[in-house]
Amino acid sequence: MVGMDLPVLPPVKPMLAKSVPEIPDVGHVEPKWDGFRTIVFRDGDDLELGSRNEKPMTRYFPELVEALRRNIPERCVIDGEIVTIVGDRLQFEVLQQRIHPAASRIKLLSEQTPASFVAFDLLALGSESLMGQPFSVRRARLVQALAQARAPIHVTPATADLATARDWFGMFEGAGLDGVVAKPLDGPYLPDKRTMFKVKHARTADCVVAGFRWHKSGPVVGSLLLGLYRDDGSLQHVGVAASFPMARRAELVQELEPYRMAVDELGAHPWGKWAEAQAHEHQRMPGNVSRWNATKDLSFVPLRPDLVVEVAYDQMEGDRFRHTAQFRRWRTDRTPDSCGYGQLERPVSFRLDDVLSPVGSRPPAIEGD
Repeated sequence: MVGMDLPVLPPVKPMLAKSVPEIPDVGHVEPKWDGFRTIVFRDGDDLELGSRNEKPMTRYFPELVEALRRNIPERCVIDGEIVTIVGDRLQFEVLQQRIHPAASRIKLLSEQTPASFVAFDLLALGSESLMGQPFSVRRARLVQALAQARAPIHVTPATADLATARDWFGMFEGAGLDGVVAKPLDGPYLPDKRTMFKVKHARTADCVVAGFRWHKSGPVVGSLLLGLYRDDGSLQHVGVAASFPMARRAELVQELEPYRMAVDELGAHPWGKWAEAQAHEHQRMPGNVSRWNATKDLSFVPLRPDLVVEVAYDQMEGDRFRHTAQFRRWRTDRTPDSCGYGQLERPVSFRLDDVLSPVGSRPPAIEGD
């Protein structure tokens, strides 16, 4: 924001976490909040809510702006999460409704379903940047700086005890939290780097929706075509989400209509060459012939790759979901270019020789992370 004089200025991409199957014992574990990741920049009366995609969210949460001015230091930069609490649970779907173009609607929702802010890291205080300090220092300074804060501003609880963290993982799910985050105590703040660890109750991925197929019964959506970006910038077709009630399939037709591409736009689509067999040699696309059934129609309706969806999946097979993914929710807070393979859990793999060796002959060699 023009006029701010802080040691850390917006925009800042938040530090990220990678999925792991077990809670690592790194000295600090906290709940994983289900909301909008937000970095708060305050310089006196000037205050900005920076989002993960670097677009300010300040106008959508006027009640939080006032609450933050009452509860945080006059000059600071704080990393945290905007959440909406309905009853005794977090409600992400209610939170999504706050991203609305009409100021009158925002005002109404800010009164009906006010948001809260949960702080979990301190990037700057006064004229001092803390980004190079170890997390243990930043955490201690955060707790001290927000010692007098009152609802709806909170500091996330944390524990150094692994047994407690495991209890939290099970107990907190009933309150709408989706896991825990473990943070190494000696790490600096590294924007846009996956240096933390998250453990969730199910494997999920944020994917680009780049097309859909019609349902065999008629003009309703049969499946959403999902993609993840490779390191080379290409969009890899990773599978489909297809389990919808019939009423929902009809609704999806209307929701996807604004993203449909005209025939003369197909050259700009990441899978626009699906009709050319050679295009599938090194990258699997959704429009080629089925390897199992040559008569099966795999044509699809291309969409501008602007939509992001969170899906649940059981496991990967190569670079694709092994089975049909389950639609969870639209992710309006995510940008398509953030949907890469780095977010996925990377399972421990074994060499085939070790798997086939007689039991007990030698310990299997572990490859990968």
